[in-house]
Amino acid sequence: MLATPAPLPAEGEDAAWGFEVKWDGVRCVVGVPGDGTVRLVTRAGNDTTAAYPELQGLGEQLAGRPAVLDGEVVVLDGAGRPDFGLLQRRMGVLDPRRAAQLALQYPVRLMLFDVLHLDGDSLLDAAYRDRRAVLAGLGLDGPGWSAPAHLEGHGRQAWEATLGSGFEGVVAKRLSSPYTPGVRSPHWRKTKHVVTLDVTIGGWTEGRGALTGLPGALLTGLRDAEGLRYTGSVGSGLSESERRDLARYLAVLTRPDSPFREPVDVTGAHWVEPRLVAEVTFTGWTPGGRLRHPTWHRLRPDLTDLG
Repeated sequence: MLATPAPLPAEGEDAAWGFEVKWDGVRCVVGVPGDGTVRLVTRAGNDTTAAYPELQGLGEQLAGRPAVLDGEVVVLDGAGRPDFGLLQRRMGVLDPRRAAQLALQYPVRLMLFDVLHLDGDSLLDAAYRDRRAVLAGLGLDGPGWSAPAHLEGHGRQAWEATLGSGFEGVVAKRLSSPYTPGVRSPHWRKTKHVVTLDVTIGGWTEGRGALTGLPGALLTGLRDAEGLRYTGSVGSGLSESERRDLARYLAVLTRPDSPFREPVDVTGAHWVEPRLVAEVTFTGWTPGGRLRHPTWHRLRPDLTDLG
C-alpha cells in the first residue's frame, strides 16, 4: 500500500488519523514463515534478504508465529536520523561476506509499521488502528528492528516533532482504513518537510537538447570563514525563461577558475564570479555536505552583488 503526496489532514479532521514518521529508506515487505527465517522483498519485487544479514534475528524472535510485516530499512546517522546516503552503501550487496562486513560498518534498522498477516490469518481488511495494536502486541524490539509508535489525532504535533528532529516528513494514515496492496491510496498521505536556503552560484553546466547553450544546472555554494563551500548542483525547477535570464547574467561574470575553496569534479563546468544568490528548497544534507533533492525557487536580486 502506497501513500499519496498531499497536505496533512486539516486540524478539525485530526481525530480520524494516525501519524507516523516518514522514513528515508527502502520499503520492504517482510515475510516471516515461522521457522526462524526472514525474507525481505522490495517494492520492485526484488528479494533483498541477503543484503541485510543483521535482520535475521527478527525471524528468531517470531519463531513459531508466521507473519507478513511492512516496514522500511534505514541506516541512522550519529544523531539517530535516517541517512539515505549511508543506506546506499548497503543496497544491492548480495555477496554474503561483503554484506556481513558492511553490516558492521553501516548497520541497518528495520522500522516496522504494519502487519498484514499473522498466524495464518489475513489482517488486510482490519482497520489501521487495529493492525497497529496487533503490531504493538508482538513486542518486536531488537538490535536491528523496532516498531516505532504512531500518534493519533495530533497531526501538528507530529509535524513539529519530525521537523525539529530532522526527519523527512510525516505519513498520515486514516485510522479506519484497510490495507490495500499495490494501491496508492488517499487513506495514506505523505507530506515532506522542505527547507529553504540562500545559496551562491559559482558555476554552471550546459543543458542538453533544447537547452543547449543554456544552464542545465547551477553549481552552488555557501560562504563561511574559509571561503565558498561547494554544496552541489541544482537544475530542477528552472523554467526556460529563467535559464535564458541566467545565461545573460552568467555571461558577464565568467572567470577562468573555480571560486569554490575545495576541488569540484564536475565535467564541463563553466566558472563565474560568486555574486549571484539564489533561493532553493531541499530535503536535507548528504554525508558529503551536498544538498539533497534541491529545487530552484528564485533568484534573489536583493542579495546579489553585481559590483
